[in-house]
Amino acid sequence: MEVKPFKAFRFDPKVVGDAGKCIAPPFDEIGPALQQQLYEKSKYNIVRITRGKTTASDNHNVNQYTRAADYFNRWIKEGALKQDADEAIYAYVQDFQLASRKFQRLSFIAQARLEEFGKTVRPHEKVFNEPMMDRLHLIRATNARFGLVSMLYEDQQKIAEKIIEKTATQKPLMDFATPDSIGGQNVRHRLFAITAKADIDAIAKMMSDKSCIIADGHHRYTAGLAYSKESTNPAAKYQTLAFTNICHEGLKLLATHRLVSGLKNFNIEKSLTRLKENFEITEFPFDSGSAKLDAKQKLLAQMKAEYNKDKNAFGIYVGKAAFYAAALKDKRAMYSVAPNMSDAWKLLDVSILHKLVLEKLLGLNEESIIPGKNLEYIKDDPYAIDESISQIDAGHKQILFFMNPVKMQQLKMVTATGERMPQKSTYFYPKMYSGLVIQKI
Repeated sequence: MEVKPFKAFRFDPKVVGDAGKCIAPPFDEIGPALQQQLYEKSKYNIVRITRGKTTASDNHNVNQYTRAADYFNRWIKEGALKQDADEAIYAYVQDFQLASRKFQRLSFIAQARLEEFGKTVRPHEKVFNEPMMDRLHLIRATNARFGLVSMLYEDQQKIAEKIIEKTATQKPLMDFATPDSIGGQNVRHRLFAITAKADIDAIAKMMSDKSCIIADGHHRYTAGLAYSKESTNPAAKYQTLAFTNICHEGLKLLATHRLVSGLKNFNIEKSLTRLKENFEITEFPFDSGSAKLDAKQKLLAQMKAEYNKDKNAFGIYVGKAAFYAAALKDKRAMYSVAPNMSDAWKLLDVSILHKLVLEKLLGLNEESIIPGKNLEYIKDDPYAIDESISQIDAGHKQILFFMNPVKMQQLKMVTATGERMPQKSTYFYPKMYSGLVIQKI
């Protein structure tokens, strides 16, 4: 993949104050409550551009996209956004904790030539038209790109990591913490400029024969690719991407759970009976609050044990004083429901759940699983999981499916075939923030 340095537009602390208050999570991580919090954090917060509020009076001429363009152009005029004087590849360092262990993820940000999906760029999840068009409308209105697309490449020599580690001994361009954590600890984000020609050349040379897997940002990449085809500006052929070595120990892949609602005539007893046709069901009953916590932990422990044995399993909660583990009896059950897919795809837990349970048993289809329809996607966070359980107990939701994470080897095998996993199959942690570096096309 061709990568090159660029002069990013960045928030100038002399104008905006704390630039860390101007940054926001990826657009698809922002709900109404977080959107309001970010609006209140700073009048320059990038959320006004990447996830701007809508109004009842919006029309074709005045809407969130035209307001985004107004903000962007005004902020440049005011000096709130200022372009760097020198071209750079940017080092992005994230410090975080998981299960009380400390980790550090090292990535670099560069402009890369947009490639059609294939050998060089491999997506791993399905893309929905609505969020893709949302991102395309934003690019058209602003003529800029604000959110990072997270890409994975493989380099056993860890050339870029060595350069990033060396660069990270310098003073950072940005240094801020965010509370969007798994388990309560803040994530620290630092940005550095790699400007030495030898270092830039070494990274570019290393990447020249690499193929990449899109980790996060499928809709942003697809929108950028579409825009590059309709634009006459040669600069539109390049997009700001963030690259992480798949061999890097700081790269963490977590599960995304499924919360189901809106099922008509749903009967758990009948559903469990039908599940037993293809799954071995283990029940973890409880009769008190403390026993409920113990039952949940036993379920998660069994799921992990199955995961470590390369077996397919997921958890189920529907209330009714019990958790359930469902382990696939015979992998051949997937052959009839996904005859044209590879064995690697068929053996994903998430594929099994979607084909044998969500579609075949519950009757959901592609339209139903769009976020906000019958399905919500829950990140692997104890707080989010407990809130989902509470939603079941209160009768607001119907089923919570607990998932094991996709393994990195599975990710590589599925993308190598050119196939895509069901949406939200993965949760790369921590997320890469928007507004760190901005590409004005």
